[in-house]
Amino acid sequence: MDFVPKRKASNIILLVSAFVIVSLILWNTNSFFKKFKEEERLKMEIWATAQLELIESSVDQELGNLTLKVMGNNTSTPMILVHEEGTIKTHNFPAEKVLDTAYIQTKIEQFKRENEPIQIVQDGELLETLYYGNSEVLNKLKFYPLALLLIIFLFAAVIFFFFKTNKASEQNKLWAGMAKETAHQIGTPLTSLLGWNELLKTEDINPDITHEIGKDILRLQTITERFSKIGSIPKLEVHDIVLETEQAYEYLKRRSSRLVNFSFSSEIDKMPVLLNPPLYNWSIENLVKNGIDAMKGKGDISIQIEQKGQHVNVLVTDSGHGIPKSDFQNIFNPGVTSKKRGWGLGLSLVKRIVEEYHKGKIKVLSSNKAGTVMQISLRAKV
Repeated sequence: MDFVPKRKASNIILLVSAFVIVSLILWNTNSFFKKFKEEERLKMEIWATAQLELIESSVDQELGNLTLKVMGNNTSTPMILVHEEGTIKTHNFPAEKVLDTAYIQTKIEQFKRENEPIQIVQDGELLETLYYGNSEVLNKLKFYPLALLLIIFLFAAVIFFFFKTNKASEQNKLWAGMAKETAHQIGTPLTSLLGWNELLKTEDINPDITHEIGKDILRLQTITERFSKIGSIPKLEVHDIVLETEQAYEYLKRRSSRLVNFSFSSEIDKMPVLLNPPLYNWSIENLVKNGIDAMKGKGDISIQIEQKGQHVNVLVTDSGHGIPKSDFQNIFNPGVTSKKRGWGLGLSLVKRIVEEYHKGKIKVLSSNKAGTVMQISLRAKV
């Protein structure tokens, strides 16, 4: 059964459905906005009609209650009534604003852009012009679609973050479970090897053989300990980072090809750092092995230690083919690898050990065709 296409199809359906729903909401909001604007226009036309009735009424003629009510009922829509001579006849702004000519002119220009002015005409002669703007409710309604889109975006971001975090948590549990199971599986034959090696020591054989076997058993114990710590918070203790780095370097140097030229240097003799030695050494080994792979098993590998203020930097340099700048961040993602074989977990694991467990930083300091420099930065314990 192919679950991937079904999942992609479901995602497409959800995306299309969300797009349709948002489009319908925006279309409905726009329709409501236009309808509300038309009703405001009608209200102002009624006000203009009442104003014309006021003009046409004589001193002896009494205005109807409806006309007076219409004239005094407009408090929500801002308006300016201008006589044909250009003088302001009435308005619904604070009194002090009328004295500010620039302010009134600005408002008139604004109202022209928002709504077409209503002309009050008597017997074909223009008497007054009514300029009006959008009411406060209408102005707020304009921003409703933006607010709605923002809410939808935030809601989608929360859902995405939830599922992404949940997926990452499931992956972490899976990898942790696999690592612990691997440690458990190695532990059984390792115990047997310890017994066999002790038995060999009692036999008449070259002691160098059992000594080397002991080294390899110790190595397997270290690997088992590393895998057993994945998924759990490791215990950090104060260790000399120069000594720990040099020990990892010496181990790799002895077991690597003679075609690889190793060099080690440190500008400091000793520096205490909170470390978990098995995991830290694992990080150094992964960086060195990646460098050797990049050089195709032949070239120069150097490890340098330098102090920068309150931090200690460990630089692992190789003479490989280099990394494209666009991949400086991607290489730390699980599954990313340039090798034909492998799962692309090495640098991802190093990043987790350095940044999550040791609260340090790892990055590609520089890279070109001449080689790559990887930098681990940890805070010194002073």
